[in-house]
Amino acid sequence: MKKSWTIVLILCLIALLVGFCHEFNLTNLESVRTFILSFGVLAPLIYILMFTLIPLTLFPDAILAISAGTIFGVFWGSVYTIIGAICGASLSFLIARYLGRDWVLKLIHHKGQWFDEGVEKQGFLIILVLRLVPLIPFDIISYGAGLSKIKLKDFLAGSIIGIIPGVVIYVNLGDKALDVHSPAFIVSIALLVGLFSLSYLLKKKFTFESIQNRLVKEEE
Repeated sequence: MKKSWTIVLILCLIALLVGFCHEFNLTNLESVRTFILSFGVLAPLIYILMFTLIPLTLFPDAILAISAGTIFGVFWGSVYTIIGAICGASLSFLIARYLGRDWVLKLIHHKGQWFDEGVEKQGFLIILVLRLVPLIPFDIISYGAGLSKIKLKDFLAGSIIGIIPGVVIYVNLGDKALDVHSPAFIVSIALLVGLFSLSYLLKKKFTFESIQNRLVKEEE
């Protein structure tokens, strides 16, 4: 009964979040930036909260990360984004762990691949690699890890370290986008293209199954 009430509350929260995004037209970079800036000194807190709740809506987090660069700059934008991303990842992880597989599969529309038995032995490395090599969307990894036996501390440690490069690249793009004619903006675009290219090449060479099987087998 307690689990059922929790699911109902989360569904209500999702509905409210979707309605909220529609009401304030939070569908593009400029509208998100304007909305966050409207909170003045509370803008960092609002941004972190928005990033925390992203997993419930599956809203593209890249838009938020880029907006952070335009609002807070590279350093603080990266710090706030990492905090928000880890809070959001933890939310996904805990929802999956305590509400169960069937409900989570419905929440993410049956997307994603799941972790094999024994992954808890190399949980940190598996999460680290998957964050560095985005074979699977960010939120799907979090939900999938929550359904596995990976320890929360290993999940958090691997996530924190693994997301840093991608976060900095996206936030830096937002920061440099304030002057699209500057050499720095061209460099930021090149870094983003490099990230996509590397991800594409790695996806061609590796699969989710091959990575986790190799790491788990090394432990045996």
